[in-house]
Amino acid sequence: APSQGERILGKAFKSGRSEFMVKFKATVIAILPDDLEGSRHQRFLVKLKSGQTLLVVHNIDLAPRVRNLKYGHQVNAHGEYIWNSKGGLIHKTHLDPGNDDPHGWIRHKGKIYQ
Repeated sequence: APSQGERILGKAFKSGRSEFMVKFKATVIAILPDDLEGSRHQRFLVKLKSGQTLLVVHNIDLAPRVRNLKYGHQVNAHGEYIWNSKGGLIHKTHLDPGNDDPHGWIRHKGKIYQ
């Protein structure tokens, strides 16, 4: 059965809902080059059990880089979902510097990156 986060992400993708924090588990399907314009971001694609894909955009100016991340690895994450036509993206996977929003994180191989 899909997790609560996976159900929420599926409904949000179908309805175009955006800008909310969500927890989920997914499999890494691609490692992309870092985005180095403005704040630097580590980027990778994940796939939920449902088949929905998400682009994870992890700010490496605010949080440590997820180390030794490879195709096929499992990650758990908590971040903000932003709708797009390809499945959506997840960002804010770090501590909120202003303490105004919930803190995000990525868990990989037992280590939490935030």
